[in-house]
Amino acid sequence: MAMSQDQMDELARKLSEMNAVTMSDNPVAIRQRVEMMEALLERSFTIPGTKTPVGLDSIIGLIPVIGDIITAAMGTYIVWEARNLGLSKFQLTRMAANVGIDALLGAIPLVGDVFDFFWRSNSRNLRIISKHLDKHHPASRVIEG
Repeated sequence: MAMSQDQMDELARKLSEMNAVTMSDNPVAIRQRVEMMEALLERSFTIPGTKTPVGLDSIIGLIPVIGDIITAAMGTYIVWEARNLGLSKFQLTRMAANVGIDALLGAIPLVGDVFDFFWRSNSRNLRIISKHLDKHHPASRVIEG
């Protein structure tokens, strides 16, 4: 399938925007990266026939042991971004505990898969980061219309 010049230009523009987001350390860019990772891990798909969102955390978590290790590593990225924002040690500890609980209980066969579906550690961590950003970097707040 051939791409038109307009499609190529649009793709180039999106890639440059994405590069700006991934390379920047300002609070707006960090908020965007964390929101993208949270959406990918917690609500990137919808279960057919329902309105229930699921993400890679629930899907990859179905793979015994290695799936939980992968999703824990991806969740740890959000904690790392929070550290870069200067969140307190208490907040970072809460976030790390959320990821740890998700990984430990998620590793239990069957019960852990159900737990992963309900315990959305990355969404909890996004709320912690959002509260921090709203308080300390109010210009990074995104108003959805």
